[in-house]
Amino acid sequence: MITPVTSSNPGPAEVQSKTVAPQPPQSQAPQTTPADTVTISAAKQILQESLETSSQTAKEAAGGDAQARRLLAREAADHAPIK
Repeated sequence: MITPVTSSNPGPAEVQSKTVAPQPPQSQAPQTTPADTVTISAAKQILQESLETSSQTAKEAAGGDAQARRLLAREAADHAPIK
């Protein structure tokens, strides 16, 4: 069946009937804001490590910090009695 085309531009009544009704908000997970990344220069890291107390170093070594383990091993070797 063939239907005639009357107009290529819709009239004002047709435009109003084609408006989309607002949809209810969908349940989405709350968007997290991106975290800021801070990088510390190597010189600042060295300064922080040198100001760290021995108890802080031991705590970090127990937590798995490889640098703290090496520092404790070096300190233990320095204080070991010489044979």
